[in-house]
Amino acid sequence: MDKQIQLISMTEKEIIDETINFVKVTLQNAEGGHDWWHIERVWKNATAIAATENVNGFVVALAALLHDIADAKFNGGNEEIGPVTATQFLKSIDVEEEVIEQVANIIRNISFKGGNFTQTFTSLELAVVQDADRLDAMGAIGIARAFNYGGFKNRELYNPTLAPDLNMTKEKYKNTTAPTINHFYEKLLLLKNKMNTNTGRQMAEQRHVFMENFLAQFYKEWEGER
Repeated sequence: MDKQIQLISMTEKEIIDETINFVKVTLQNAEGGHDWWHIERVWKNATAIAATENVNGFVVALAALLHDIADAKFNGGNEEIGPVTATQFLKSIDVEEEVIEQVANIIRNISFKGGNFTQTFTSLELAVVQDADRLDAMGAIGIARAFNYGGFKNRELYNPTLAPDLNMTKEKYKNTTAPTINHFYEKLLLLKNKMNTNTGRQMAEQRHVFMENFLAQFYKEWEGER
């Protein structure tokens, strides 16, 4: 009974602190590009963007913290395990149903699912968290994450005989085994023009240029150019 009273009276900060602890424990053995540090970076990005938008900051914070709590690519492609895991946790600490529903919908719709996928659910909070997540897939961090995941999946760095596929269906994108360099063209370089907010677009510019410069240097070194 005491525990129930404590949970009902929790402030938003206490709920966020509980969520941080839950995420840290749940993702303690996660792949390096989808671990707690990724979550923290996305949370920071989301906080910065939310400050310039008329959004519910509490929903944004919870969605940013829980957006990769059970990523489909590490759970057999199950796209509902993330929203369900987040929902169960938030219910366990007695978060309002309306907030839980918004967070679950953001998690369900945040991911990039290939160039030919059309998103149907929209909200200002989703726009903010999605931009924050996409920013972490760009720039120096995005490059590091891409090659970390490629190594995790034992993919080639680059294969000049395998061209990027810009017309993949959602299912083909989910199951691709292409070299990591292809991922730049199939996702990372597309993100700048998919940002939702003005702040997100501004933050994406420099990161996009950094990736372009990296690729130019990569190809020079690949060909042994001086």
